[in-house]
Amino acid sequence: MLSRIEEDQKLVRQVLNGNTKAYAKLFTGYKDAIYFLIMKTVINKSDAEDLTYETFDKALRNIEQYNFKFAFSTWLFRIAENTCIDFLRKRKNNHVAIENSNDDDMEFIIGEDLIQSTVLNPEEVMIREQQIMLMQSLIEQIKPKYKNLIELRFFKDYSYEEIAAELKIPIGTVKTLLHRAKSALFKLITK
Repeated sequence: MLSRIEEDQKLVRQVLNGNTKAYAKLFTGYKDAIYFLIMKTVINKSDAEDLTYETFDKALRNIEQYNFKFAFSTWLFRIAENTCIDFLRKRKNNHVAIENSNDDDMEFIIGEDLIQSTVLNPEEVMIREQQIMLMQSLIEQIKPKYKNLIELRFFKDYSYEEIAAELKIPIGTVKTLLHRAKSALFKLITK
């Protein structure tokens, strides 16, 4: 039986040969660990989820740079840490502090942590719109029962309890079906 390191390296070799199922196995094997690592740093579920996917995207785009002398997990965790550092730097640079000067004029100082800009720049707006359109097209391709769950949970922001009440099913079933819906979406994404 292969060790985890050997199994990961075997999967990386398969990814290098274009096998997306091997990449899906790596993603499934490490997504929770990466998410929790990132969550410790950014302390925001939405940001942590986004950064987790960004980490795996960077890993896939740069997989040929992986050095087989080291564990894949070490390389992946380094990418996650660097992704967090980049995110925090970017977030800090988007902050503006307001200080009063002696003559009561307002002076704006870029790079401080008092007020964060909530306005997206045009590029970010366009990217977000494209991501929404892509996700909506993928959601249209999954089974209707999964589609309904995804819409309730992620677009209408229902809690598990609210979904269970709405669909008249147990909470455990809601969680199971949502997991299956996410898996179905992931399969579509990896295609």
